[in-house]
Amino acid sequence: MDYLGNVFLVGPMGVGKTTIGRALAARMNLKFFDSDQEIETATGADIPWIFDVEGERGFRHREVKMINLLSGRKNIVLATGGGAVLDEKNRTRLKKRGLVIYLCASIKQQIERTSRDRHRPLLQNGNPEQTIKDLMVVREPLYLEVADVVVDTNRRNPKSVSNEIIKQIKTHKQSSGS
Repeated sequence: MDYLGNVFLVGPMGVGKTTIGRALAARMNLKFFDSDQEIETATGADIPWIFDVEGERGFRHREVKMINLLSGRKNIVLATGGGAVLDEKNRTRLKKRGLVIYLCASIKQQIERTSRDRHRPLLQNGNPEQTIKDLMVVREPLYLEVADVVVDTNRRNPKSVSNEIIKQIKTHKQSSGS
């Protein structure tokens, strides 16, 4: 791993990657990026529109390019989209270019946090609970594969989670000699 001072947050939708990422970046005095927000800014279109027009495949192609661009920077916190780990290039780049933190939460917590959000195309199918369960079957092994550290966000505020991540980063740096 070429640390570059980077912290990358992975995990399913609803675990707090963006909120925690902002808090973490502020505490660590790093620049914060959210790959989904950066895609929207670059395209001038929101994620649901990109999914409607280009499909998930088109969106994932844009995501790979954006994660390559962002993960090549130094001293950043990057919140990735929930499906970013699906692409092997993303997993390789994240693992190589920074410390990867898998933020996890229970299915129940994910449902509570995403239930009123109409900005998540994969959940607009009438059965978001089953969709989240199905996504986790595929994605959780990939989150675990890429993660250097796993942090549970269930019923925790961003400050508490940020504190734990900072503690984990220090421990990880000491054990790896970085």
